[in-house]
Amino acid sequence: MQEDSLAIVDTLTEAYSDQWAGAPGAEEAGVFVQFMSSNDLIYVVLGVSLIIWLVLLFFLFRVDKKVAKLEEQINSNQEE
Repeated sequence: MQEDSLAIVDTLTEAYSDQWAGAPGAEEAGVFVQFMSSNDLIYVVLGVSLIIWLVLLFFLFRVDKKVAKLEEQINSNQEE
């Protein structure tokens, strides 16, 4: 059973090994693409995830402020 799974992995590695090496025409790519391909792509993934987390936190705090403001208005209307 394990030998079959290793054979499948080997065929996938052989099939995609030229695509993993790099895209053709990388020399003609822009500066940004060359920079990203020269570094490990883990930094790109970390950067994108950091941006997503920051945007989510921004919207969370923004909604929290709006809810607090609405709660104040409701409490002040009930007191009157």
